[in-house]
Amino acid sequence: MRVELDSEKRAALPQDWQRAFAFAEQRLGGRVVAWESQPRWRPACFFDLEKDGEILPLYWRGARGEFHTSTKPLVREGAVIDVLERHGVPVPHSYGVCEDPPGLLLAKIPGRFSLDRANGEAHREKVLDEYLSALAKIHSIPIEEFEAIGFRRPVDPETSCMGETLGFERSYRAGKTAPDPMIEFQLAWCRRNVPKDRDALSFLVCDSGQFMFDDEGLTGLIDFELGYIGDFAADLAGFRTRDLTEPFVTPLGDVMRRYGELSGREVDLRVVDFHTVRFALLNPLSVAHQVTNPAPEANFVQYLGWYVCYGRCGLEVMADMTGTELDPPSLPGERPSRRSPAIAQLVGLLDPEEAGDDGEAAYRLDRMQRTAVYLDRSDRYGPALEADDLDDVAELLGHRPATWQQADAELEALVLESGPERDAEFMRYFHRRLAREESLLEPVLREQQDAALPPLR
Repeated sequence: MRVELDSEKRAALPQDWQRAFAFAEQRLGGRVVAWESQPRWRPACFFDLEKDGEILPLYWRGARGEFHTSTKPLVREGAVIDVLERHGVPVPHSYGVCEDPPGLLLAKIPGRFSLDRANGEAHREKVLDEYLSALAKIHSIPIEEFEAIGFRRPVDPETSCMGETLGFERSYRAGKTAPDPMIEFQLAWCRRNVPKDRDALSFLVCDSGQFMFDDEGLTGLIDFELGYIGDFAADLAGFRTRDLTEPFVTPLGDVMRRYGELSGREVDLRVVDFHTVRFALLNPLSVAHQVTNPAPEANFVQYLGWYVCYGRCGLEVMADMTGTELDPPSLPGERPSRRSPAIAQLVGLLDPEEAGDDGEAAYRLDRMQRTAVYLDRSDRYGPALEADDLDDVAELLGHRPATWQQADAELEALVLESGPERDAEFMRYFHRRLAREESLLEPVLREQQDAALPPLR
């Protein structure tokens, strides 16, 4: 909710936001007169700064909360925005990075996101063409300009095509607290199947498909925090995971072909498929440690949903590429326990509506209620699902482990010692495993509800 700020209301806000306002006022002059929180997994807000009788709409993009508080990614993102702005790419102007609280101060881009909110087919096609043209322009900027601000050129096509996965894998291994055979299988598959003939290099936005538009057309591209130098097809793959939450509406195979027409580049859909598997895996890699050892402020169900849905979708693309027939599990009936009434009561007590107009309080209650719903479903269905999963593991190992912990440890060892001859078995098993977990999350998946990545052909 937007709040008009007088001295009393400003003083009532958390100290971090007051310091953020002070940074903006010192950097730009003027006075912050209105504020609106953007409740999400990282600190973010919109605010208006009045200067010389004019209103300057601004956006505060904080560091990644429980993941880290370093400003280095924000400094790098600001430098990328400066390069893109010089080349005429519509991006939010960067006003600099604050150290305390860590945040990137940006001009607010007007408009809305997600092409399913366009004003009909003609409007959607116009915005899409403008976005694809802007992305093609980014891909054509000489990579030396990005090397000059600290980005590294990959040493060979295989490194280029593994892209940011290598950095995510390093972070995953540094924070790993338990075996994760699903992640190890997908990493091994990507290494065995990485394209070896992709010599062309471009700067990539990485988490592509993020842009704003109004009734007239495209207003700007957003989010360059994960950008790197690599194979342009990776950015096309990013459309597919973005489409799960912000639908393009236009079939993505047609979007790929349109990019090829506008950019003059040949688009190899099998390479896009590879990058789709690899890119979808970034979500499990990035949240695995929060799923096994969540920080108090972590949005546990949101992260588990990302882990499960993107892991499953990547396996489905992998299966389509290899002609592997998947075998989704049948799900058991509900089996309430003696604890089920207490958990159901907790779900009702954690009502976000109780927060009224306090957006941040509503977000906290919603986060807790989603966890309670997941626990309720786990109590009612979890034991039967776990037993079914151990039965599947027995077929892979030749014996039935006593616990899921033992199963994970033995499965990870089996994955690491196996080659491509067992890929189809592992695809089918991990797909069944994730589908079971997804059934527990079903009522609270939100934007991941019924997530699927249809074939591009």
